[in-house]
Amino acid sequence: QVQLVESGGGLVQAGDSLRLSCAASGRSFSSYAMGWFRQAPGKDREFVATISSGGDITGYADSVKGRFTISRDNAKNTAYLRMNSLNPEDTAVYYCAQARTWIRGTSQNEYAYWGQGTQVTVSS
Repeated sequence: QVQLVESGGGLVQAGDSLRLSCAASGRSFSSYAMGWFRQAPGKDREFVATISSGGDITGYADSVKGRFTISRDNAKNTAYLRMNSLNPEDTAVYYCAQARTWIRGTSQNEYAYWGQGTQVTVSS
């Protein structure tokens, strides 16, 4: 059974940084791409960032490009999302997800497993 557990969320001020972590268990972590999505109040869940199984290929939503960095440590079965220059529009529940294959993806249906989410709140 695959488990994904996010951590690192919290309440920060505009301009601050946070690093989210996603600890995975249950199947070969290094064989699958990982992604981060977020859902703001009253909005649909949206793609944020993705990384291939080996960590060499990444992709980002335009809204976070240049501010967020996705990474992974396959030895620790953990994915990360470094978020810099946060602004109130980044306020959301952030979810990590494990893809169905090694290929990174931007669509939610490309992901088989999801974490419970971690709240990020950015005050102005």
